[in-house]
Amino acid sequence: MTGPVLGLCSFTHDSAAALIVDGELIGLVEEERLSGIKHDGAYPERGVNWLLTKSGLSPGDIAHLALHFRHDLYRRAAPRALTHLLRPATTRRAIPRARSLLTVAGHEKDRLKQLADRFPDATLTQVLHHRAHGLTAFASSGFTEAAVLVVDSLGETQTTTIAHGRLNTASVPVWEPVLELTDPASLGYVYGAVTQHLGWRKADEEGTVMALAALGDPTRFAALFQRAIRLTRSGFALDPRLFPLRVVSSRWTRVSSEFVAATCPPRRPDDQVTQVHRDLAAALQQRTEEVMLHLASLARQVTKADRLCVGGGVAMNCVAIGKILAAGLFSEVFVPPAPGDSGTALGAALAVLADDGQPVPEGVRDSCYLGPSPHEFGVVVPARDGVAVRWERAPAERVAAALADGQIVGMCVGPLEAGPRALGHRSILASPLSSNVVDRLNKKIKFREPFRPFAPVVLADHAEEYFVLNGRSSPFMSIAVPGTESGRQKVPAVFHANGLARVQTIDHHRNPLLAAILEAFAARTDVPVLINTSLNIKGKPICGTAAMALDCLTGSGLDALLIDDRWYTKTRQETR
Repeated sequence: MTGPVLGLCSFTHDSAAALIVDGELIGLVEEERLSGIKHDGAYPERGVNWLLTKSGLSPGDIAHLALHFRHDLYRRAAPRALTHLLRPATTRRAIPRARSLLTVAGHEKDRLKQLADRFPDATLTQVLHHRAHGLTAFASSGFTEAAVLVVDSLGETQTTTIAHGRLNTASVPVWEPVLELTDPASLGYVYGAVTQHLGWRKADEEGTVMALAALGDPTRFAALFQRAIRLTRSGFALDPRLFPLRVVSSRWTRVSSEFVAATCPPRRPDDQVTQVHRDLAAALQQRTEEVMLHLASLARQVTKADRLCVGGGVAMNCVAIGKILAAGLFSEVFVPPAPGDSGTALGAALAVLADDGQPVPEGVRDSCYLGPSPHEFGVVVPARDGVAVRWERAPAERVAAALADGQIVGMCVGPLEAGPRALGHRSILASPLSSNVVDRLNKKIKFREPFRPFAPVVLADHAEEYFVLNGRSSPFMSIAVPGTESGRQKVPAVFHANGLARVQTIDHHRNPLLAAILEAFAARTDVPVLINTSLNIKGKPICGTAAMALDCLTGSGLDALLIDDRWYTKTRQETR
């Protein structure tokens, strides 16, 4: 096979595009970072155009298109939905479920025509969704062999997959499914359902519920969730009397009246968060951790592999990933920088290449800075009303000095990160030593709930002084780990109520600017740790462009913003 391969996550949510040319990954970019629409589900036109421009190609040069799911599997699943007519708990939803699956499948003709019109000379392949997730996780890890666990809400009909991943003698990634669960057994569905019940957006604010869980008592609803999600020899099963059969439509509720009676009424977004909400979140999180540990144990048993890769939306539950790591089931646990649906754009392209016997492309392994630089989407005006700008000869020193002085600084530098975590290129940095820094970040900059924690970034050489990593690195901020006694004493602001921190370790090879900032900050404070959160405000995606970053500066309580080597400040500073 010859010619460029364009992978797409499109027409669902978290649209993204990845391009591979001549054995090299050109880039992976999420559309929301360029459009400003969070979880943008449209065709990723801006991202595709950037990739084509970067590679010097036109749409007619694309030889292969890879889409991240298969419409035909929804069509095949529709008749099987009618078997739910035989159970009293699912009878009412069986026919609506079948119809909803046919509706999804029915979009195929129009979507494929759109793609054919855009890329008339390309061969289109629809890739199994969980295979796309799994290949992204495995190929990104750099492992030669691993168990691969994919857990999400729904991929066609699959919700959980355990596979054996390996590189053959030609370094081609081989995907061998060993065990799978299909809907309605869906852990992602349950977490999203409870997230929505608690007043936050499903498929968006599950992290808020994970944070809230640390403030609750899981024992209050532990028995309920043990009944709702029952562990089995092959995985788990859901009780449809508590979490009704899925219908792919927002008109159908995800929790039952029995669940509501046993817990609490649905919380509206503006309602006060009370102890019952905290306890419900805690029980959900505890059961999620128990299920994920059970699945990881199954993965170890059925694959015999010593390493684990985890993909799918539930892989973003960093507390559960930390529990798997701490259990010692595997010598290494890897979560890619983009474990959710946006990463399937890369996985779909990898599947097409693997089917043709092509090895993992250069630039896939252990990479996260894969998108456009700040000014690649329009030249920034030197200054805006109320904003001053100056060129910085030593940006690391400038940022470190501001942070040591208690300022909060935005970073919009270099290629955009892939995935949900800001990893230093589109970040907000703050000193963990500043008084009330967490309160300032939540109230005046992020505009979000006061119980939400902030993640730390630390120089890799000093990570063990502050965090219990047992010699492991955490470059993609994907695991929550305990702090050492020294760490909890020196930087308590980076630890959540459960004593955990979603840490990022950094060095000069991976991110020279951020490493230099940490060193310069440590020279002033003797602490090589900073708070690192995403460059955005609540309800908006991470800022992909310089213009979006400037909007964040002017629309929030940020003190300053670094865009490459330009230092932006407000001419009228707000009171801290």
